[in-house]
Amino acid sequence: MIATETTLSTQLYDVIERRRDVRAEFTGEPVDEDTLLRVLGAAHRAPSVGMSQPWDFVVVRDAGLRRTFRDHVATERDTFAASLPPERRTTFDKIKVEGICESSMGIVVTHDQSRGGTHVLGRHAIADAGLFSSVLAIQNLWLAATAEGLGLGWVSFYREAWLQELLGIPAHIRPIAWLCLGTVSHLETVPDLERHGWRNRRPLADAIHDNTWSDRA
Repeated sequence: MIATETTLSTQLYDVIERRRDVRAEFTGEPVDEDTLLRVLGAAHRAPSVGMSQPWDFVVVRDAGLRRTFRDHVATERDTFAASLPPERRTTFDKIKVEGICESSMGIVVTHDQSRGGTHVLGRHAIADAGLFSSVLAIQNLWLAATAEGLGLGWVSFYREAWLQELLGIPAHIRPIAWLCLGTVSHLETVPDLERHGWRNRRPLADAIHDNTWSDRA
């Protein structure tokens, strides 16, 4: 039993270490339905405040919808690029920000703040606890995809109202993530933003505070 538990914990840490925000490595090959349901099932088992389960998953396979979304993202990318100083613009121009059409499918994760009714247990003092719950579902989905040998990329260069209209999402429901999901040739060992020099990972020691907040240089 101890050996089995050790193996499982090692596998979990390995999946966390291998997880990447995938852009250029998608092959476009289909993902079989059983695998997709396992991944979505893992997302659906995420913890949620008051067991409100405020998430939904819109699976987007239609090529036309994905092309339309890709064009919207390209416009938003250009808008962001134009706001950068020259040296950051040079670095950013080398970074691919989406794999919308190259991936097997898109999965849009939504958040419904009204899910669970007015009196959501545990949300009375922190309204965003519901939103945090939906993000936990995304993390579960991401780790499950990695464990299945799939890649996932989170696209955030879009306007929520625009995506709501594109997919017919009701006005009170937020589309909080477009996730590109699919088969990959490989996963990079170093995250893209680190490889391209956009930003480096902080040392763990810099993120740990004892008892009270400590200023970091």
